[in-house]
Amino acid sequence: MDNRAGEMQVFVAVVEAGSFSAAARRLVMTPSTVSKLVARLEVRLGVRLVERSTRRLSLTTEGHLYNERARRMLTDLEELERDLAAGSAGASGTVRINASVAFGTIAIEPLLPAFWRAHPGIVVDLSLSDEMADLYLERTDIAFRVGGLADSSLTSRRIGNARRMIVAAPDYLERMGIPETVDDLDDHNCLGFNFQRAQPVWPMRTGGRIVDRMVAGTLLANNGETVRRLAVAGVGLARLGDYHARADIAAGRLVEVLAAAGVGDEEQVAALYLGPQRLPMRVKVFLDFFVPRLRAFMAEDGTHAAA
Repeated sequence: MDNRAGEMQVFVAVVEAGSFSAAARRLVMTPSTVSKLVARLEVRLGVRLVERSTRRLSLTTEGHLYNERARRMLTDLEELERDLAAGSAGASGTVRINASVAFGTIAIEPLLPAFWRAHPGIVVDLSLSDEMADLYLERTDIAFRVGGLADSSLTSRRIGNARRMIVAAPDYLERMGIPETVDDLDDHNCLGFNFQRAQPVWPMRTGGRIVDRMVAGTLLANNGETVRRLAVAGVGLARLGDYHARADIAAGRLVEVLAAAGVGDEEQVAALYLGPQRLPMRVKVFLDFFVPRLRAFMAEDGTHAAA
């Protein structure tokens, strides 16, 4: 039986120490044993990993690649053994999360205290942005997204559906009037977004068909939470997800308008992550805790924050 993990550890130690003799002292081995293990590794792989000379040791292109991958695999192995030994309650490390400002503020943040009570060893690196995060480039573990899922290389866990609705504050409607038809939008301040994928149109039902209605207003924001707050302040109409406006509607701060003309289109809310192969325990623990509670939130279960 071979010992590939042991060979990786020896090779990484040689690279870190800079020589066979220094690595041998660190590993409590003889220099000849270390040299033979690296040579055996090179024979098995069929490539030279190290250029040897009397003065210095340097890595080949293949050696650099093997060193990088070996470090990563050894780190994963250590994390796996640590997590299995401690159980999920002992999981530790940093989980990098990306979510829209609204979903992160309303749905994720209220759950964090309970999560940390159950898993105090996990650090949550939370970034809130309505721009789409690239999980690869931004080293994100989990992205909570509202809308289409274009990247098929990612694994997704469905959270629920968000229905779009047009809302406004009662005092705004008292001043400007309640829009009764799609054409009435021309007389209203329609709050919008400025990020790249946003378009100044609202899908509306008119004359038995659905059209993209051009709208305009005095606000273009890069996140839905700003749009919601300005709508509550009576600045204009906003088109928001039902989960986003739910609390304001219940409290009377916002009311839905043009419900019959609104398309009521739904967008999927999902947790996206790289995997599922070799999913780190810290990421698995986060998903297992949050996904069922977020599903309850999307199903209008008001008890989710106390779970």
